[in-house]
Amino acid sequence: MEQVYRVTQGGETFHAVERDGEVWRAEPVEGSICRGYVLGPQLLGGLGGVKILAPAQPSKIVCVGLNYRDHALETGKPLPADPLLFMKPPTAVLDPGEPILLPPSVGRVDYEGEAAVVIGRRAHRVKASDAWDYVFGWTCLNDVTARDLQNKDSQYTRCKGFDTFAPVGPSIAVGLGREPRTVETWVNGRRRQASSTAQLIFGVEALIEFITFVMTLEPGDLISTGTPAGIGPLAHGDVVTVKVGGVGELTSPVRHE
Repeated sequence: MEQVYRVTQGGETFHAVERDGEVWRAEPVEGSICRGYVLGPQLLGGLGGVKILAPAQPSKIVCVGLNYRDHALETGKPLPADPLLFMKPPTAVLDPGEPILLPPSVGRVDYEGEAAVVIGRRAHRVKASDAWDYVFGWTCLNDVTARDLQNKDSQYTRCKGFDTFAPVGPSIAVGLGREPRTVETWVNGRRRQASSTAQLIFGVEALIEFITFVMTLEPGDLISTGTPAGIGPLAHGDVVTVKVGGVGELTSPVRHE
């Protein structure tokens, strides 16, 4: 297993790969790191001398609502017959460690910790049995949501689409495969969400088949698989961390805009 980062140093942005505790510069194949990479020189300072950015630059972020049974129960909504899809714009992507900004006058804003998969190949009408051939790796995502706006609107574009409402990273874990991943969210050192992707109503294979029947996914696009029970509000000064087992920990401070 390797961790793929997108970093900046001295005004230059590039990719780095962590393997067995050592860090190497990586050069993408065919224009996208998600299509594959070759290792370059070792970064002797490791990750200590670089700033870590969001590991992917997606053309779209496809999210799935009510994809954990316990979350559907806490919202009082019936289990969906098909995946409930919505999208976040690329402008919502937030680098690790940068603040989630609470917009003025929108009311309650919630965390939603999720495990996301990063697409590695152009995917159109993919069969579920072939789905993992199109996955580059796993990452962490916080589906930040303006809850009062969600309850007011009939669709999710506004409540999910604010700038900074999609923290992603800190890396992409490559080579893990399809085994279940624990998903936890911690706020100010207290665990608020705890579950596993084994509890998904629609797993990764089903999601890729369903989504790519509708739209073509490009390398670097994200599918965020849904959030478990335990969603709750964020406030100025909070620190929220999403942990996905074997993948990483994504931490974001929270500030008023």
